[in-house]
Amino acid sequence: MASNVVPLKWEGDRASGTLRMLDQRRLPTEEYWQTLHSAEEVARGIRDMVIRGAPAIGIAAAFGMALGMRAFDGEHTSRALELRRLHDLLASTRPTAVNLFWALERCRQVAERLEDADNAALTDALFDEAERIFQDDRDNNLRLGNFGAALFEGPTRILTHCNTGALATGGYGTALGVIRALHAQGKLTHVWVDETRPYLQGARLTAWECVQEGIDATLITDSMAAHFMKLGQVDAVIVGTDRIARNGDVANKIGTYMLAVLCKHHNIPFYVATPLSTIDLSTASGDDIEIEQRDPAEVSHIGERQMAPEGVGVAHPAFDVTPANLVTAIITEAGVVHPPYTRSLPTLF
Repeated sequence: MASNVVPLKWEGDRASGTLRMLDQRRLPTEEYWQTLHSAEEVARGIRDMVIRGAPAIGIAAAFGMALGMRAFDGEHTSRALELRRLHDLLASTRPTAVNLFWALERCRQVAERLEDADNAALTDALFDEAERIFQDDRDNNLRLGNFGAALFEGPTRILTHCNTGALATGGYGTALGVIRALHAQGKLTHVWVDETRPYLQGARLTAWECVQEGIDATLITDSMAAHFMKLGQVDAVIVGTDRIARNGDVANKIGTYMLAVLCKHHNIPFYVATPLSTIDLSTASGDDIEIEQRDPAEVSHIGERQMAPEGVGVAHPAFDVTPANLVTAIITEAGVVHPPYTRSLPTLF
């Protein structure tokens, strides 16, 4: 069954309603919902990480396109320019998350099919598409979770990184969706939750979701993972992803590559859970994936408290790339695929 946690929701009718976005920056101590009226506000919410997680970003962007066209009151001849402006506005927010561009492309195709329709009809169709993307993601995550759970026969201890749950998706999860399915089937013994520096999505979000669902979990710092693997207390690592290249290279939250290397050393399976929308067959390898560089203050500060001295250099790549040869299998809503990924990934489409 789906989680009760959702990252966003629509309130009101389409003519005057608003998009509500759970401000994930304030979790776990405060559940605060932002009210968004425009594409510009949606873009800001994505850029500032009010909402995050590749599938959830794509859903938000689709609603942003619909809100943008709802506000358009220009001539039909200038509508294509406005659609391009809205696309570029939303596409510029988070360059690594391929779901963002996938959702925007679906909106573009809607606009192309309705090129001769009036603006009201186009706006309505864009809202339909956003809702379809939202619902499809929930349904796909449920299927993905069951495929992933089938990989495990008995009591299992999982380590996961970042947040890949209901907050990052349409309301169930990818890697955390597999964990939810294992929990529902009585196969889950324990979850190790990486804190996921510097933005602490594991500590703030994944741990919060586990508490909400009654899943037995222990929070650890990222640097503790090797210790618990060495002690034999981790049976598998499951992570999500923001983009998978055609050869199976995986771009995910910084620290994922480190976990994959540790799994290789300790002979622990390393699984990646992802919807098909995150697989980018047009990108040959991880070398071609643009890595988002975020504000250095997210590293030098924790919240508003400065932790590093003035004048020190700070690097902040938000993602790293895990080579395909470290990935045991990729779990999708269409099934589980194994290496060589250059042959197995295209068969999913």
